[in-house]
Amino acid sequence: MIGVVVPSGDEVVVREFFELFKTPWEFVRPGGYYEVLLCCRSAIPENPAALVLCFGDGEIPGDFGELAAVLAPHSGARIQSAAGELVIYGACLTFRGQAVGDLIELSRCEPVAVSDRGNGANRIRLGFDLFGEVRHLLTIGQPAASASVPALELHIALLRQLIAAAGLPLVEIPPVPAGHPFMACLTHDVDHPILRNHRCDHTLAGFLYRATLGSVVAAARGRLDLRQLLQNWGAALSLPLIHCGLARDLWRDSLTAYAELEHGLGATFFVIPFKGRPGRAHHGKISLRRAAAYEPSEIAGELRRLVASGCELGVHGLDAWWDRNRGSAERKQISEFTGACELGVRMHWLWFDEQSPVALEAAGFSYDSTVGFNQTVGFRAGTTQAYRPLNATRLLELPLHVMDTALFYPSYLNLSPGQARSLVDALLDQAVTFGGAITVNWHDRSMAPERLWGGFYHWLIRNLQERGAWFPTASQAVAWFRRRRSVVFESVAWTGGRLKLRTAAAPDGDGPALQVRVHRPAAPGCEGGPFVDVPYQSGELAIAI
Repeated sequence: MIGVVVPSGDEVVVREFFELFKTPWEFVRPGGYYEVLLCCRSAIPENPAALVLCFGDGEIPGDFGELAAVLAPHSGARIQSAAGELVIYGACLTFRGQAVGDLIELSRCEPVAVSDRGNGANRIRLGFDLFGEVRHLLTIGQPAASASVPALELHIALLRQLIAAAGLPLVEIPPVPAGHPFMACLTHDVDHPILRNHRCDHTLAGFLYRATLGSVVAAARGRLDLRQLLQNWGAALSLPLIHCGLARDLWRDSLTAYAELEHGLGATFFVIPFKGRPGRAHHGKISLRRAAAYEPSEIAGELRRLVASGCELGVHGLDAWWDRNRGSAERKQISEFTGACELGVRMHWLWFDEQSPVALEAAGFSYDSTVGFNQTVGFRAGTTQAYRPLNATRLLELPLHVMDTALFYPSYLNLSPGQARSLVDALLDQAVTFGGAITVNWHDRSMAPERLWGGFYHWLIRNLQERGAWFPTASQAVAWFRRRRSVVFESVAWTGGRLKLRTAAAPDGDGPALQVRVHRPAAPGCEGGPFVDVPYQSGELAIAI
């Protein structure tokens, strides 16, 4: 059991952290015994814990170790740990003394963690505010420059490794669905499902440029082959026939194409609720040219076929991120096609701020999937897990990790297919390591001319399948995380080489089962010992270790 001591006001952050690191813990109570005592910016209480972890970016009563100066507060300092390179967004103290393992401050090679043995306990002092870092990641998030770093998962891994290196056992419910290393959520923002609706507007002008001159430039740079170049030119030449109704609409078939490609896999389509409404941006209203050129009723047949095939619809919100009443109206507009009152949402253009979870929850949404990057791919919140925003009550956030436009648009990363594969492969490697879910957004028109990003999407799905991912819809993934979050550890005891665990019942649900992961005690000073996964069951569970 981990006992936690933090200043008043940090309790909500601690609770959410231990929903992500699902292991037995509690706030320290008088007379309680804890194998691990975790103190953050607080004095260390008297307790016969085997391991004391003391976090803080300033002096703490009862401190040990000789403090050095505060280094570059709020500058994104990077430290190296056994868990990987970790970005620290608050202040970071260094110490004079013997570093703990490989944990050092990179720029000056001074330790940010030192150890001390006192009163029989192994005490480790770490020079940053753990829960301040968690708060930053779950509210502000990471900058694009650190997108490749799953910072929150690395904090969890570091804590786990410090416990293991002290020779202590550990039990947790990992964010790993039984039988699969991680989840893959395939999602699609439905922005432009009908090419015929665009006449002399900004979208059509962009299409014509990219299909003609832009394609020539892309071919010259090796981004398009001759077949694709001719396909784009043919699409541009067919526009008059499309607008006259004499040729097939190039974008209208996209939803059907996705349903065929993803047959048997969960997929979620976020649909814009109202035609001609641009919504409000952070700085106020935006140009009317950003408004959608379709009504959901115009593609009602396609939407109902998607639902009948097992796909899921969500809301591609316009104003829900800031106004609960408008959000409720947007939700009701799309619920007519699903029959469900509770839907998920992803905001158009990824508009979002710290108050958005409150507005979205009040509008009746069950989850949001907006938190991600427009300009790059990676871990905005530093995690592969669905989490509850700190100011929400029930709403969960399913972070967005990979988006087609971020990979390929000239104004963003502008990658070649080979470069994009390397970048996405690295993100999937992280998912295999940490579990959780990788959320992909491939826009509705991205397999059609002029984008022609279907080849990469085929590769991505094959890659995910070869890695053994589970493919839930977004709501199924969120339901799995809710089931895991509902587990409550009532008691845990390590006796005679056996773990005796009692948990409160978690609700049944569809999809893969939860697992209990038992980390066997490691030899002191080692990074960690082996672990064993067993099926989760509520009530009493005895496991030989």
